[in-house]
Amino acid sequence: MTIRPLDLLDLPTIARYRNDVLTLDSTRALTRGHPLGAMGLLAYVNPARHLYAAVKNNDEVTLLGGIIHTRGDTFAKLLYLAPSFNLNDPNLPELIEHLSAQAGEWQAFHVIAEVDETSDVFMALRRSGFAVYAWQRVWDASAIEKTESGSNKEWMRVQSLNLPAVQSLHYQIVPQLLQPVDPAPKRPNGFIHSDGRSFANVNYGVYGVMLTPLILPDESDVSGKIVSLIESLPDRRRRPVYLTVRSYQAWLEPVLEDLGAKALPRQAVMVKHLARFVKDAKPARVVPSSVRVQPTQMSRMDSDE
Repeated sequence: MTIRPLDLLDLPTIARYRNDVLTLDSTRALTRGHPLGAMGLLAYVNPARHLYAAVKNNDEVTLLGGIIHTRGDTFAKLLYLAPSFNLNDPNLPELIEHLSAQAGEWQAFHVIAEVDETSDVFMALRRSGFAVYAWQRVWDASAIEKTESGSNKEWMRVQSLNLPAVQSLHYQIVPQLLQPVDPAPKRPNGFIHSDGRSFANVNYGVYGVMLTPLILPDESDVSGKIVSLIESLPDRRRRPVYLTVRSYQAWLEPVLEDLGAKALPRQAVMVKHLARFVKDAKPARVVPSSVRVQPTQMSRMDSDE
């Protein structure tokens, strides 16, 4: 029962499990497609990318899993597990641990997995040290139609000078306990509203566009902002548009429902905390044995007052 990296000799196994994969990264699955498809497999041959897949063989079934990390991020993401019909296999937690260890090699502090509440892999992740830190729901907003109240000029691309405003929004909306796992953006990406009170991170892919909005709860005309945001997307080319809504912004869901967006099943966002190995550790400075330390002495001072 060995665990080893995925290689070309595993192509027959990949072909057999191609339609039995559980994806654990919703954004990548909806924008870039099947993780074991042709485009997904080509990503593994790029040595510059932090993308790793492993295989665990046992007597009856072979288990596959993948993990991905973006350079500079403090977290990695479980990408997929297969086969989906055998997610209660007792050997699955060992494979998940192996993938998490690879994230530690990339100097990630956390590993994140997004899983449906009713999935069989939920307990395997719990046994591997994962815990739920938020809930999320992906909304298909492709059918939202333009209204007269929205204007495409309200949203503009984020530039470096907008990062402080974006980070301020993040700190106001994301609960403090979740900020180490869900850190503020460090790179200019997405769109910011002209009033500086709304932001949306954007991920483009061949199969779709994913938006992750941050909108203050006391904003007015939120529906108009969402409509104008979707209309502001450049080079959409009729691709589906999705919005991710985390539990700390659940108040956005009725707005999306009224606009005609379709909700996908709710997911648990689970996280595993990793211990980071410090290579260049330095011992604490100690007092040499030849030096005598005189303790500080204090005496009581009498006063006539």
